[in-house]
Amino acid sequence: MGPALLEVRGLTKTYPVATGHVFNRKTMRAVDDVSFDVRAGETLAVVGESGCGKSTMARMASGLLPPTSGSIRYQGEEIAGLRGKRLFALRRRVQMVFQDPMASLNARMKVGTILEEPLIIHRHGDAAARRKRVDELLDLVGLRPEYARRYPHQFSGGQKQRIGIARALAVEPSLLVLDEPVSALDVSVQAQIINLLKDLQARLGLAYVFIAHDLAVVRHMADQVAVMYLGRVVERGDRKALFDAPGHPYTRMLVSAVPRVGSLTAARKREILGEMPSPIDPPPGCHFHPRCPFAVERCRREPPALADRVDREIACHRANELPILSDDADRRALGPSAMKRMQRYVNLTH
Repeated sequence: MGPALLEVRGLTKTYPVATGHVFNRKTMRAVDDVSFDVRAGETLAVVGESGCGKSTMARMASGLLPPTSGSIRYQGEEIAGLRGKRLFALRRRVQMVFQDPMASLNARMKVGTILEEPLIIHRHGDAAARRKRVDELLDLVGLRPEYARRYPHQFSGGQKQRIGIARALAVEPSLLVLDEPVSALDVSVQAQIINLLKDLQARLGLAYVFIAHDLAVVRHMADQVAVMYLGRVVERGDRKALFDAPGHPYTRMLVSAVPRVGSLTAARKREILGEMPSPIDPPPGCHFHPRCPFAVERCRREPPALADRVDREIACHRANELPILSDDADRRALGPSAMKRMQRYVNLTH
């Protein structure tokens, strides 16, 4: 296994929150002590419910948002807090693809101009070389060269996202941060974009940080998976191991929410009881303990740290007590009442 292309250690982002009282200010920890590695040609998927800090983490990893604390090293170079020429140089190596392709494309520019703009900014050749590069980029993402003369509103959602991907590839980065790049697209178009991303990764040797909430997409796309809950990573490990036998109680809930062909439990309506805690005022100790069927008193007092567990890391005080089980084994070991509680609290895919 080669050295990490991107190393993130103790990444934290906080925001002050106005409470209406000058002496009662609060701080929201959008991202709380997150660490991970991404290697060349590898995809790390970051999953979790809306509001868990995935997109904030993605913007920090790409250099668009400065962290409050922590380290972000790209090819061994510290990039947290970069400014000026050093930040400008980083843009060539790390690019981002956003969730809404229409919002990220300038509606007043033709596609050719959109793709040429980063080439001009980074001084890529003369006008003839840039036009040739624009044609290459369109071909790379499965679009015809004559599309360069059209405006974004003349394209479908999937085509717009292809243009967004082409723009990100214009300066030949080695790492793409993809912030839910298919969630705004129809299911059939999602498959096309996912296949395109996998093909580009194989051809260009790209590394991806793939932000998502759809576990079916993650299972097809990722090599490694990090599961976030209220700003913290609660489980991180190999994609196959994590999906085949999720270890953390929260990960078990997420995986149990993925529909399975022929499964009666997948078709059963899931009733949601209670709400996810506020990130402004999270529970003490383990943030997940109010929704966890395994919680004990220690979980309510002490935040768990990520600990090694064979083929993954789990942030759970009871990680060594609770066996890592498959879906069917979970039902037998926990019994119907605990599984019913778990299913009621699942709220990920919709």
